[in-house]
Amino acid sequence: MQIDLLLFFGLLFIVAFLYSSVGHGGASGYLALMAIFAISPLIMKPTALLLNLFVSSVSFIQFYRGGHFRWKTFWPFAAASIPMSFIGGTMAIESAVYKKILGVLLLIPVIRFFFFKDAGPDERKTPNIPLSLAIGSIIGLLSGMIGIGGGIILSPVLLLLKWTDQKQAAAISAAFIFVNSVAGLGGQLVKGFVFSPDMLTYVGVAFLGGLCGAYFGALKFPQTVLKNVLAVVLALAAYKLLFTHA
Repeated sequence: MQIDLLLFFGLLFIVAFLYSSVGHGGASGYLALMAIFAISPLIMKPTALLLNLFVSSVSFIQFYRGGHFRWKTFWPFAAASIPMSFIGGTMAIESAVYKKILGVLLLIPVIRFFFFKDAGPDERKTPNIPLSLAIGSIIGLLSGMIGIGGGIILSPVLLLLKWTDQKQAAAISAAFIFVNSVAGLGGQLVKGFVFSPDMLTYVGVAFLGGLCGAYFGALKFPQTVLKNVLAVVLALAAYKLLFTHA
């Protein structure tokens, strides 16, 4: 049991490091990890959202310091997603269905990291506000339902539409994850959720991993290797959730 706990915390640190290095809070990774270690779904959602708050805030600060945040692109997504994330946070999903949806969502960043190239400055397009509002509302609802911040969905959308480069997408996603996690937790509070006595330890480990990952991802390391490693990890987690009894 002690070895399992140490392994869990070690993997939690690595997940937080990898996610924050590319501008994500890591909720989808935390959820996959908790599912694999058989942690109760009643604890999974609020714990993942709580971890998101700390890791995404650290990630955002580092990418903001690097000059990558774009408010005009961010605000329509956030304005539409926040109320929908709150509503999603009040919804309950059957455990088996929940894990399958999470497995599918984990495939989104895998596709993004392997197949979406960074658009050059001459390829960039001006963001469309009505489309941003529509996309934000859909992502917000899914985020609240599953217990993620939505960054794993928003980032590939920004790159696919050629509205940002990789690091701008990371900065915007980090802020988006934070506000959605707050809203999702609000919905969980209204519904009522279980506080785990281990949550503070989880937060401490994830915060440390996120701090290291955000620093190196935003300011030091080229992101290609980090993205490929994270993509492989997420693909394995998605497989386990979709095709095994995780």
